[in-house]
This record gives sequence, C-alpha cells and structure tokens, in this order.
Amino acid sequence: MIHPMVRRAAAAKLGEFAKVVEPEALKNVVIPMFTNLAGDEQDSVRLLAVEACVAIASLLSKTEDKELHVIPTLKTACDDKSWRVRYMVAEKFTELQKALGPDLTKNELVNVFQSLLKDNEAEVRSMSAQQIKDFAEALPSSSRETVVMNNILPCVKDLVNDTNQHVKTALASVIMGLAPIVGKDITIEHLLPLFLAQLKDDCAEVRLNIISNLESVNKVIGIQQLSQSLLPAITELAEDTKWRVRLAINEYMPLLAEQLGVQFFDDRLNALCQAWLVDHVFAVREAATNNLKRLVAIFGSNWARASVLPKIVQMSNDQNYLHRMTCLFCINVLAEVCEPQLVEENMLPIVFQMATDTVPNVRFNVCKSIHIICNVLKNSSGGSGSKLSAAQLNQMKTVLEKLGEDPDVDVRFFAAEALQAPGIAEASRT
Repeated sequence: MIHPMVRRAAAAKLGEFAKVVEPEALKNVVIPMFTNLAGDEQDSVRLLAVEACVAIASLLSKTEDKELHVIPTLKTACDDKSWRVRYMVAEKFTELQKALGPDLTKNELVNVFQSLLKDNEAEVRSMSAQQIKDFAEALPSSSRETVVMNNILPCVKDLVNDTNQHVKTALASVIMGLAPIVGKDITIEHLLPLFLAQLKDDCAEVRLNIISNLESVNKVIGIQQLSQSLLPAITELAEDTKWRVRLAINEYMPLLAEQLGVQFFDDRLNALCQAWLVDHVFAVREAATNNLKRLVAIFGSNWARASVLPKIVQMSNDQNYLHRMTCLFCINVLAEVCEPQLVEENMLPIVFQMATDTVPNVRFNVCKSIHIICNVLKNSSGGSGSKLSAAQLNQMKTVLEKLGEDPDVDVRFFAAEALQAPGIAEASRT
C-alpha cells in the first residue's frame, strides 16, 4: 500500500501531469489514476483530486467524455462524507463550470450546486454562497433566468435566514450582483424583499455588504424604486432605539453618499446625518462628526457651505452645552478638508464667539479648536486665503490670552498650550 503522503503528492500534481501527456494517455492512464485518488480513504487525498478534476475536464474536448469521466467523480465528491472535500468542490465550482461547458452545467451542475447550497456544514454553504453570482453569470443565456428562478433563488431565500452569520455575510457580498443578471422586474419582485431582510440583519457585516453594493441595484431598478424600497429601511434603522444600530447605519452614510450622489443625499439622507450630530449618545455624535470630513471630501467645500454650515451655526447657539461642544468638534474636522477661505471667514468667527461661553468645557474646547485651525491654515498652500494674516493671528492670541486668565484651571491649561502654537506664539498685537 502506497503511503498517504505519497498519494497526496500524486493527487496534488495530477492536474499538471495531465496537461503534458498525450490524449490517449490521458484517457488510459491519467483518468484511472484520477478515479482511484478521488475514491481514496484519506480525505486529504480526495480533496486534492478535486483540483485535478478541473484540469482534466478542461483537457477533454468532447462533452460525452466529460460526462463519462468527470461528472460521476464530481457528484461523488459533492456527497463526500468529509466536509473538506465538499468545501473544495464549492471553492472550485465556477472553474469546473467553465471547464465542463454550458450543456453539462445546465443538465448536471445545477443540481450539484443546489446540493452544495443546502449542505449541512456552514463552511460549505458559505463558500457555495460566494459562487452564486459568478455561477449565475456563466449560465447559458437561453436558460439563465429559468435556472436562477427555479433552482438558485429558492436556495438563496433559505440562506438569507441561515443560522450562521458567516453564511449570511458571504451571501450578502454577492446577492446584489444578481440584479443585473435577472433584470428589473425579477429584482423588484423577488430580490428586493431579500435585500430588505439582510439590511435589517443583526450582523453588521451583512448590513455593510448590502449597503456597499447598492450601486449595482441602483443601475438596474433606478433611484426612484430604490428610494421607495430600501431607503425607508435605512431611515428606520437610523432612528432605531438601540444606539448601536444607529451607530452602525451612521458609519455607512459616506458610502451611501458616494453611490447615490449629492442630490439624492441632500433630499433623503442629509437630515438624518444632521440629527445624529445632536444624538443623546456620544458615540453616535462622534461618528456623525467624523462622517462630515468624509462627506466634504466627496461633495466638496461648496456643499459644506450650503448644507453643513447652517447646522453648525445653529448648534453654536444651542441651549445644550454638549451640542455646542459638538459644534466645535465639527469645525475641527471640517478645517482639515474645507477650503481655507471657508474656515477663516465662516468657522473661525463662530469659535471666537464661543470663547465667552458659560460652560468651562466649551471654553477649553475653544482653545483646542483655535490651536487646530491655526495649524491647519498656516500649513495650507495655494488658493485664496490660504495663509493666516497677522491680524488673524493677533485675534487668536488675544482670545487665548483672555482665556488664559479664566477662573477654570482646565481652560487656563489649554489656553496656555494653544498660545505656544507656532504662529500664535510669534504674533505681536499692534
């Protein structure tokens, strides 16, 4: 009996060997070896034989030969008692599909693929789910819609409710790709309810994968239909009573903004983002603040001037000191991405105005904001208003010196720190 390690080595190289032998030797020598290795008692040998299966199938030119020599072994591997062998079949499935051709795919592989999607092992179902889009794309165009509707879609509906989150995550990464394959009507009738279910899934990775691929669905059904179906669910999640859910949707907003465009974002989503800036949970407010930086990077400074600045002005006068602090946090992040002129003319005066706030926490954050703005503006280059003038530096220094005499020790500390900033320290009032 040949040692298992030798058999494993033979199985690993069988595909390469098959490519260099004569056609006659392929049938008379290699295929019998392949059949024996595919039925080996060691699963580590059998799974390597699956890789050889791809090479052998691609070398056989006649459909009858493929059906005779490859399909029986493939079906046996699909029902193998070892999940690792079945996993290998799932991993190599689209390669096998290409090697076996459209006729065998339609007549044989569809049922095999269904079996893998319904496998008892979550690892096998997860790997099979990842192949759904590519498998559907490679189906013969004449039978693609029928196969997807009758064979693939029922399995997809089961996988949406799978008990294993890795399976659902794998499915969510490819399910949106089915929309261009099946077209608008089927997407609206059959796929949208599945997208909606995954968008509300407890697992954050599932939700992220759905939101990350909205663009592919948008191209098929249009923004109007998308807004009527999936966007209400996003809005619902954005206002969820659980702050972690709000936080999760919050973090996806820049991604949605990039996919859906400025007009749609302003009409449907901007109000949500601004509401998060005054959320009662700090983590949500912080995420919303950081999102502003990414949104301005996408939409530009003019959008910030028109859509964000009014909210900042409003928060600067809010009765809740936490909201006034959030106003300063917003200015800090926006200073890094907005045009210097916008920061100098519109944001810096708000910071100066808040230097007389009644709450010490706001006043010492004013010191921090001045420090940040000074560093950003003095390091900016080119463009209008790109350098701080002596008058601006003097005004910063005047405000900080006044705060340096504040009754609160923390305010005095941060004022003294900001006064040491390059530019402010050298400024001399005239």
